[in-house]
Amino acid sequence: MTAPIIELAAAGKRFGAVTALRPISLSIGQDNAPILAVAGESGSGKTTLASLLLGFLLPSEGEIRFRGENIAKLPAAKRRSFRREVQAVFQDPFAAYNPFYRVDHVLTEPLHLFGLVRSRHRAREMMEAACERVGLHPQDTLGRFPHELSGGQRQRLMVARALLLHPKLLIADEPVSMIDASLRAIVLSSLRTLNTEFGIPILYITHDLTTAYHVANAIIVLYRGTIVEAGDAESVILNPQHPYTQLLVDSIPSPDLDTPWGNGRPLSDGFSAPTAESAGGCPFIARCPHAMPRCATQLPPLYAQNSRQAVRCVLHEDAPRFEEDGLSDLLHLNASPSKEIPQ
Repeated sequence: MTAPIIELAAAGKRFGAVTALRPISLSIGQDNAPILAVAGESGSGKTTLASLLLGFLLPSEGEIRFRGENIAKLPAAKRRSFRREVQAVFQDPFAAYNPFYRVDHVLTEPLHLFGLVRSRHRAREMMEAACERVGLHPQDTLGRFPHELSGGQRQRLMVARALLLHPKLLIADEPVSMIDASLRAIVLSSLRTLNTEFGIPILYITHDLTTAYHVANAIIVLYRGTIVEAGDAESVILNPQHPYTQLLVDSIPSPDLDTPWGNGRPLSDGFSAPTAESAGGCPFIARCPHAMPRCATQLPPLYAQNSRQAVRCVLHEDAPRFEEDGLSDLLHLNASPSKEIPQ
């Protein structure tokens, strides 16, 4: 087994008194080339996690390691490798481009920056091949200005940009949330190409469990910076155990108009979340229909439901305690080919 590409070693992030992300131990390697989804609503800590992995933020505790070394202390040569090998596709396909440059600029600049080409002809060949890999026609894409392309085309071009650099890990932060629903399957298929054909692991950040189900092998569910459930994506989404995951699943509308939206699970008006958080309690207590007094002062550990799923909730305290340093093994366990993305 090769060394992890990137690793969170009990890494967490605080902004003043606010805990944006509780310490997480997690390593991402290429052995199974997984697609790992990180799901949760706004404010759950998803983008904080991505920013830590990309080196945009430094952890308040613990370390982020690239090939075994703390990224905050990487020498110049290894930092350069880190910047090339860990690539990102961001949420907004409109803000990623300078409107004064043709779209070719986002492809040529990294090629020259990392010294991957020596001639314009070779650069053009590589750009055209990358465009074709993500379903874009080079003759209809290259040479244009950003406003001449659709949101879906611009987002696929950012995937092509990542592909050009031969990354070892791709972090996709809400990559389809700002494009038309009709184009989401195309962009997700482009990401799948990177994963299946090139063996590139993907960290797929989303608030949409529907796309997570169709794309990911494994999933982490975050709530207010805390992992509340994790495991095989199909197991977690089809059989959610944490009340928050159940709430997320219930919020997915059914294509059948005669089917009620959600299962009508009640929400609690119980304890205040700030009080619970300051006392080290469960962050979901204010919304949980099963809240009890000890939830205000006790953050439960993760409990193993089976070999594919773990949940952080006192309702499951009769199950074996799951050691959180084994999270990577749980998430990469039984990595199977992703399901077909519906068109």
